[in-house]
Amino acid sequence: MKQTDRISSMEQHMERASSAIINFSAALDKYIEAQQSIAALSDYYGSDEWKQDYADDEAGLLPADLKRGVLSEDGIWNLLADNRELRDRMSDVITKDNKTVK
Repeated sequence: MKQTDRISSMEQHMERASSAIINFSAALDKYIEAQQSIAALSDYYGSDEWKQDYADDEAGLLPADLKRGVLSEDGIWNLLADNRELRDRMSDVITKDNKTVK
């Protein structure tokens, strides 16, 4: 490979990696901020309050225009499962990266 081609190729790698790191850092900041919401939802899901809210919804006691995605049996569960899966993926990346760092 010619020197100029190698440098151009490495420049493309650097631009790609730099963009990915900037975007991931911003997304990670949002994710970290969302952990308070995830903790609140985790505490709420399956609690006596959630069970009462769910029963009242089933009985038609809640306003028709009230958003109630948190009362679906799968909504919070899937969100919490997705959060666990993402944490596992990040842990795997860190573990794999630590093994390959020289």
